Amino acid sequence: MRLSKLFTKTTRENPKDETSINAQLLERGGFIYKNSAGIYTFLPLGWRVVQKIAGIIREEMNKIGGVEMFMPALVEKKYLDATGRWDVEIGFKVTNGLLSGSTTKSDLVVEPLSNFVLGWTHEEVLTAIASRFISSYKDLPFAAYQIQTKFRNELRAKSGLLRGREFMMKDLYSFHATQEDLEKYYEEVKGAYHKIFHRCGLKSIYTVAAGGTFTAENTHEFQVLSDIGEDTIFVCDKCEYAENKEISKLINGDQCPKCLGEGEEGKITELKSIEIGNTFPLGDKYSKAFDLRFVDEKGESHFVIMGSYGIGLGRVMGTLVEIHHDDEGIAWPESVSPLKVHLVVLSGAEKVGEELYEELLHNSIEILYDDRVDKTAGEKFADADLIGCPIRLVISEKTLQKRSVEIKRRSEKEVRLVPLDKIIGSLL
Repeated sequence: MRLSKLFTKTTRENPKDETSINAQLLERGGFIYKNSAGIYTFLPLGWRVVQKIAGIIREEMNKIGGVEMFMPALVEKKYLDATGRWDVEIGFKVTNGLLSGSTTKSDLVVEPLSNFVLGWTHEEVLTAIASRFISSYKDLPFAAYQIQTKFRNELRAKSGLLRGREFMMKDLYSFHATQEDLEKYYEEVKGAYHKIFHRCGLKSIYTVAAGGTFTAENTHEFQVLSDIGEDTIFVCDKCEYAENKEISKLINGDQCPKCLGEGEEGKITELKSIEIGNTFPLGDKYSKAFDLRFVDEKGESHFVIMGSYGIGLGRVMGTLVEIHHDDEGIAWPESVSPLKVHLVVLSGAEKVGEELYEELLHNSIEILYDDRVDKTAGEKFADADLIGCPIRLVISEKTLQKRSVEIKRRSEKEVRLVPLDKIIGSLL
């Protein structure tokens, strides 16, 4: 990818209406564009990051038996009426101006065509679909997921990608014959989530939380420790057992209730955190609403037991920036970086730079090539640090005198010279 061909540009100044680090750096680096509060466009570099995150999620969901599908963004009223969630405040209802009474413009009365809402979750939709295909214990268990846009009327859409009104989510739904089978799969999802976040470059803490509008049971969140987080959790310093402060009876300094029964002496610490994923044991709440039943081996009818599991891709991206940045810009983990290598070519080395760029492409190395001729060396170096690809290569007249390329990792200060004929091998 040639930097000169990107229609986006980096900026030196933080956007005036953004206070969060993730929004400031992502906008300055040309990853996102703010359309409205909580609504962003993912620009070419930003979209590459999202797709890297999505790829990791897909791999881990497929490993635990999830099958991918895609449901509509428009959800009809009848689905949410079935579970009493039509009037949940976070929903964006679709309305249409209808003519009532007089046909003159001055007498036009706008009435809501309240038949649809922009999808903020899909439990009801998939349960209705499943009721068409599930009838026997032989049809269970199964799990299906999608990666799709969600819409929620967040009142506090002010933390960049951490809290949006329109955002991408991976939502997985599982269907089971017994509570025991749900609990077994729930643990599989827990393991898959920890792997996803670890592969992305985040350390996640499994946290007991409230069920909200999804379920009356306790649920679980995956939290990342951060001073800018909106959540407060109590965490054991030994076993990392954690509870969200919203539902916890613990206080700072308490002995860990989990360690207490295992002979340990863990202490509870109150910390700020960012929620990046959640899991919900739904029981039979939704299957009862849609009469989703199956017949067991004895011919007896039972309601299907369900689970729901979510990851916000934009929130993961925003959290990565909050965790992996310095004063100069973003420092992407290689697994989610838009590109692996940022090639900077300085004046006098253009011919060799073009040749190296083509060779890197030929060897399937993802590369962002700064071929701009109207930027100084200092500006190019600053942009490389801001954009944050893991490896920076520099070719200049000085390095060519030694038939070498300067190589530096974004996370390190050390700069090395590597012979031109060895550079491909050092990157593979």
